[in-house]
Amino acid sequence: MSRIERRFAKLAADKRAGLVAYISAGDPDAALGYQILKGLPGVGADLIELGMPFTDPMADGPSVQLAGQRALKAGITVDATFDMVKRFRKETGDDDTPILLMGYYNLVYQRGPEKFCKEAAAAGVDGFILVDLPPEEVEALKPYAAAAGIDTVLLTAPTTDDKRLPAVLKHSAGFVYFVSVLGITGTKAATEDSVRMHVERIKRHTSLPVGVGFGIKTPEQAAIVARHADAVVVGSAIVDRVKVALDDEGRPKGDLVAGVLAFVKSLAEGVRNVRKV
Repeated sequence: MSRIERRFAKLAADKRAGLVAYISAGDPDAALGYQILKGLPGVGADLIELGMPFTDPMADGPSVQLAGQRALKAGITVDATFDMVKRFRKETGDDDTPILLMGYYNLVYQRGPEKFCKEAAAAGVDGFILVDLPPEEVEALKPYAAAAGIDTVLLTAPTTDDKRLPAVLKHSAGFVYFVSVLGITGTKAATEDSVRMHVERIKRHTSLPVGVGFGIKTPEQAAIVARHADAVVVGSAIVDRVKVALDDEGRPKGDLVAGVLAFVKSLAEGVRNVRKV
């Protein structure tokens, strides 16, 4: 079993949903970004989604775009992202928390999918979420990812009907990421009825866990989604905590790391307070 599969099996045994915490690698700089990454498991993040900064992020809302821009300005590259994961595995000794890279296929294509997958696996990466890689083109990556032991997590949306859904699920591994609202990240939230309906529909087609993201900003919203999903994905609200802790020159105004981790802890508590029947 992969780390992702093991983590979801443990969550199922504990009868609760998991928290997937998104941060942009190296936001607001390499040192502080690493400290946030290092601290996430200790405050309740069950899986970590590490954004690969990219200059042309089509699906990212303003918050995640700004996080990527801060990281790019700080000099964060794909190699620096790999190094951050490698350092995490070595320094923390954490061999249980899954880390997934989220980003755009251009970064994989430029390096070559086989090389990218081998280097990611060597660093300790467990999964990819590439938002612009449709199921029709995933075979350009998936054989190399599978050979390296990396899960490819594909996205579904409210517009993914029952005719198209099997094509997505056929190539998904680890879990299925349900984008609960149309549009970009962090701009609006789905209703509980909508989340429940779509999660139930997806689960009629697959035994894979279902993670739900986009638009979840508070512990209360996270708890609502946790009633129905196997995992709750939060990104924009977390990187916003980085932004508000910076002054106009981009310097930390206080203990930025502690503030971000305290917020993630509140999200985790919201998710963990919901027990599955």
